[in-house]
This record gives sequence, structure tokens and C-alpha cells, in this order.
Amino acid sequence: MALPKIMYPQFDILIPSRNKKMKFRQLLVKEEKILLTAKASEDDSDILTAINQVVQNCSMDDSFDVNKITTFDLEYIFIKLRGLSISNKVNLTFKDLEDDKLYEFEVDLDKIELNIPKNVNSKIMINDKMGLVLKYPSASIYADKQFFKSTIDETTLELIIRCIDKVFDGDSVYDTNTSTREEIIEFLDQLDVKTFEKINDYLTNVPKVKYEIKYKNSLDHDRTIVLSTINDFFTLR
Repeated sequence: MALPKIMYPQFDILIPSRNKKMKFRQLLVKEEKILLTAKASEDDSDILTAINQVVQNCSMDDSFDVNKITTFDLEYIFIKLRGLSISNKVNLTFKDLEDDKLYEFEVDLDKIELNIPKNVNSKIMINDKMGLVLKYPSASIYADKQFFKSTIDETTLELIIRCIDKVFDGDSVYDTNTSTREEIIEFLDQLDVKTFEKINDYLTNVPKVKYEIKYKNSLDHDRTIVLSTINDFFTLR
């Protein structure tokens, strides 16, 4: 006789870039195994791939595709899943490099914010008629091991290539989905330095999850810990 199916809670979680809520189930033992295996590897690309897989597994919406959301969507969803599935309170031990002492803190996952920079324009003008439209990095890069094995210069270029959505010249609009990688690189090589810097500024100002811990150390100095990367929150288990 087959064993009964276990019913598990489902939650509505916001997809920040879409301002839309979608249904997810709680993390199960099989997801915990995926995360623990990734954590044991101590490889950033394994951790990010595991987070991708876990978020996709927990989606209860057939239209959800983890590779079509942004990197900050993925980070936000994962943190919310962790809080709703296990506990919204987690403990952190931090070594203060100024006084060389260990400090313990409680992190409230419900208070983690998505820091969205203001006055960021996705439309970059090259001249009076020509320009390009950028999009935020896709979470698909988190499952791309080759991307994370590249040098800093290579990853920067690759990120820019993936974040160019459209190029326009007057009334003509070119969708980069129909362009080859070589064609996009050739186009980028023709840009002036100021335009290229504007593209870099856009990518530098991608929304990020953020949590600040303020305390005084044994020297009575004000100190601040900022958690702002997915790896920071992955360790809170």
C-alpha cells in the first residue's frame, strides 16, 4: 500500500521586479539536502546553483521560471522561503577585526529589505538618435558555472552582454535576442568610454537585499555589519 501524501503549507511571495505575488511551498528535506551538499562544497557556483534549483522546486506556479527572474528576485525569494519554512530568526556569530572578539547577533529575516537605488535609468543614449535599453541580470547566471570561473574582466563583459535588452537607432529597434554574441561584442567595442561607464553604473546599482547590524565593540566603537550578498544570507542556517 502506498504511503499517504503529505500536505505542506504554501505561501504568497512577492516577485519584486514584477511587483507580483506567486505561490511557493515550504522547503522540504530534499531541498535541505541540496543546500547542505552545496554548503559542504564551499564552492560559490555550487551554492548559487543550489539556490536556483531550490527556488524552482518550491514554486507552485507552472508559469514560474527561475531563469526568467532577476538576481535580486531570486535572493529575495530564497530569504523569504528560508524564513517561512524554518524560522524568521537566525543567529550570526561575527568576529570583530578591530578588537578580535566574537559577537553573537540575532537576525530577523522579516526585516531584511530590498535596497532599490533611486534615479537609475535603463535607457542609455549614445548620441541624439542612438541608444540602448538595459535589463537587470537574470538569475540564470547563478546556474552558469563557467561564468563564475571567468576573470573579473571577462565576467563584467559577459554581464553587460546579457543585460543589453535592445538597441535603437531613430525609429529602428534591434532586439539583442536575435543578435549573436559576436555581434553584441562588436557593437560594444564601438562605444565611447562615457557610454560604457554609464552601462557599468547601471549594473553597479542593481537592487540588492540588505540587512544592517549596528553594535558597539569592547573598545566602545560604533560598528556596523552589512549583509548584502546571497552568500551572506546563505550562511544564516
